[in-house]
Amino acid sequence: MIGLAQLLRQYQPDLRSQCPMEDRHHWALQNIIDCHSSACGEMVFQCKDCRQDQHAYHSCGHRSCPSCQHQANNLWLDRQRQKLLPVEYYMVTFTLPSQLRGFVWHHQRWAYQALFKCAVETLMSFGHRDKQLQGDLGLTGVLHTHSRRLEFHPHVHFIVPNGGLSKDKHRWQQKHGKYLFNGRALAKVFRAKFIDTMKQHGFSVPNTTPKQWVVQCQHVGKGDAALTYLARYLYRGVINEQNILKHENGQITFRYKESNTKQWMTITEPAVQFLWRVLQHVLPKGFRRTRDYGFLHGNAHKTLKRLQLILRVKLPEQTTAQRKKTERLCPCCGHPMRVIPFVKVRQTSRLRTIN
Repeated sequence: MIGLAQLLRQYQPDLRSQCPMEDRHHWALQNIIDCHSSACGEMVFQCKDCRQDQHAYHSCGHRSCPSCQHQANNLWLDRQRQKLLPVEYYMVTFTLPSQLRGFVWHHQRWAYQALFKCAVETLMSFGHRDKQLQGDLGLTGVLHTHSRRLEFHPHVHFIVPNGGLSKDKHRWQQKHGKYLFNGRALAKVFRAKFIDTMKQHGFSVPNTTPKQWVVQCQHVGKGDAALTYLARYLYRGVINEQNILKHENGQITFRYKESNTKQWMTITEPAVQFLWRVLQHVLPKGFRRTRDYGFLHGNAHKTLKRLQLILRVKLPEQTTAQRKKTERLCPCCGHPMRVIPFVKVRQTSRLRTIN
């Protein structure tokens, strides 16, 4: 398997000089290169009986690194599974048109925040006006900035359970059948809200901005499969290293699954172009990619518990969150090993390497 760290280490001079990298891209690049190396710090295990030593290097912990953060993915998925209800679920996807992608690229923090805000307001307004629902929805939103080809394509997915708590707090109200909202109607309201938000903050709207935007609203069954899909890209970056197929003569070949045909396709391009295709999706520092709203918000814990009682929910076991750490055994005698003091690399010394 061709590792992303290996490629970044080889092509980092060209990448730094040829691509419009900001501090967050430099920091992600250095973290991925340093992951599981002495640059991230070292832990030493020692056997109590035969005094055998073993050395282990820390992971970088960066959310764009494909070599770590697996535990973080599983923990998020476990938390979301604790909120699942025995009802039908929908995935609603709000996509910004290509004519606004240049604006979004140069104002990412603001634009992503506005994307979440306008999409949530749109869904909540539809939930309040719907005659069968008439209340707040529960939403779990995840921001994606990439297409399947790893191009810059900002959009946000929402997992939405079909229904909500009645105004008297005693009944679950839901829509019948496998239809939630009309995608075109959602897109019309979302477009108006986003453009109005841009104007309120002094941004000009490009004349080429289309009248018709795209919002997809599709039935996804019981929700677990959709959450598992979204969890793949929360951490560990936008590409699975198994999809990097070939590295020859400065060219990289990677594969992706085409959205319409579901067939695997390949792209071959210069290594620097491929690496920037991956690194461009590093989010602004501290920006939260996933957010919960309505009765799924962290502050609505009591409301969610009430719903789970009404619907007689049997919660799944939290296998990942409650898993105990496995003891490291000595390869010589098989007895447990203990951790002895180790030195952690100072962040300032790592920062100097990327400046």
